[in-house]
Amino acid sequence: MVEPTLTQLTKPTANETHRLDRAIVAISVNPELGTEVPGTLLRDYADEIDGVRVIYYVTASRTITIVAYIEA
Repeated sequence: MVEPTLTQLTKPTANETHRLDRAIVAISVNPELGTEVPGTLLRDYADEIDGVRVIYYVTASRTITIVAYIEA
């Protein structure tokens, strides 16, 4: 059985990085912005205008941890 490997296919462009930064700022201002993923501590935030999706969770000390960045 071959184990799947997760890799980043390409380095994000400056435009993609800027769009991701905007999403992270929005989440940092309002951690409740994303929707809860049922049965987990994760939240899912999608910005349709910038085409960015961020999966994250907020710790008890209100620190935001990004779990995954998907859809540049």
